[in-house]
Amino acid sequence: RAVLIAAATLAGIGLAPAAAANFDVQLLNKGDAGAMVFQPALSHVAVGDTVTFKAVDKGHNVETIPGMLPEGAQPSKGENSKDLVVTFTVPGAYGFKCAPHYAMGMVGLVVVGDLAAGNLDAVKAVQLPSKAHERFETIFADLAKLK
Repeated sequence: RAVLIAAATLAGIGLAPAAAANFDVQLLNKGDAGAMVFQPALSHVAVGDTVTFKAVDKGHNVETIPGMLPEGAQPSKGENSKDLVVTFTVPGAYGFKCAPHYAMGMVGLVVVGDLAAGNLDAVKAVQLPSKAHERFETIFADLAKLK
């Protein structure tokens, strides 16, 4: 009987859901890609994972860019100079900006789940300030390398 209980316990462990992971994205005045950046600018996470946007340098916030989140997902908006923790429950692509530095190209992309996220074409079609558009072009090129 003890062997059966042990076997059932071990089988249950194999069926337990994988633990969600946390990823950090730094908000920086200067990073590897230049001034006013999310680092990394592209994150690929699983459904249920969390991203902590860390206000390493003061004066930054994080918020979703209108039109750059999957249908059914809730927008996020953090406070200036404060970390923001977002748990992603809806698969797709999420565009983020630092509102004070959006025109300077301070943007990032989080892709949740399948790299062929259903809303990626819609995300690419959003009108952006020039520098933000340039940064997203680089992010989309990096995303294409992951496929």
